[in-house]
Amino acid sequence: MKLKQLEAQLQTVSKFANPKIQYEQYPTSAHIASQLLYTAANTYDDIEDTVVLDLGVGCGVLSAGAGLLGAAYNIGVDIDPDALEQAAVNCEDLDTVAQQIPIDLIRANVEDLLPEDGSTKSPQSRLWADTVIMNPPFGTKTKVGIDMVFLQVAFSIAETAVYSLHKSSTREFILKKAASWGWRGEVVAELRYDIPASYKFHKKKSVDVEVDFLRFEKLDEE
Repeated sequence: MKLKQLEAQLQTVSKFANPKIQYEQYPTSAHIASQLLYTAANTYDDIEDTVVLDLGVGCGVLSAGAGLLGAAYNIGVDIDPDALEQAAVNCEDLDTVAQQIPIDLIRANVEDLLPEDGSTKSPQSRLWADTVIMNPPFGTKTKVGIDMVFLQVAFSIAETAVYSLHKSSTREFILKKAASWGWRGEVVAELRYDIPASYKFHKKKSVDVEVDFLRFEKLDEE
């Protein structure tokens, strides 16, 4: 599937009907989702015939895209049952226009999946995937540092690679922290995340946020 075809398919994915600010629920645009997934699939071969887990699946746009690009199996994790229901509907709708998207959706609080020993090598989560993809909350309206919680949990799950979006202003901190956990991060692209007005307190129709599209892989163990 070509990039333009993927983006067109993902533009049909329904967004949050009633987004919840406590979870920082903002839609991942079809443009950003398709760029992330197409790169993961075609530059790094991390999607096709793999197990892909979407941490904080939301409406399921990343999982749906991974399915369209040939992931063998998808897992979506989210704390919000309404989001999981929407993700299920979206994947089912895309089944009818493309191919079956095998996916299991799990309700869980990401903080409950943290390894008890504080490492990234614990079986506590009981989840496993070749590749983890995610657009985690930035921690501006929820718990400060929640983005790093997502990252640590992702490292405990992924066997091969983690793909994630983070504010560019946090780049240096994130890359150093990832290295301390045994993962090498690289900035694949610098993007502008167009966040539409979703809540009553938003005064502008949309806001552009500078974000890094990051890929992480395990450092060689000596």
